[in-house]
Amino acid sequence: MVEVSEIGTKRTVPRFQDVVEMVESLPPEDQGVLIDIIRQRLIEHRRAEIVADIEEARGAYRRGEVRRGNAADVIGECME
Repeated sequence: MVEVSEIGTKRTVPRFQDVVEMVESLPPEDQGVLIDIIRQRLIEHRRAEIVADIEEARGAYRRGEVRRGNAADVIGECME
């Protein structure tokens, strides 16, 4: 276990191997449910990252920091 200090509090965070051992101690059905939960949370996290990337790109476009074009346009600019 590793102690992590947060503002005004301390909490103990299990090491990765400790977590693996805890999961292995669960019945197989519970392990499957846990995998499903983690997979769903990872999907949600990735969706949130994509939304943030899209919002950032739209903002850059509105500010005029992005130009439209095709691959030939980009290559042409690089050759200048």
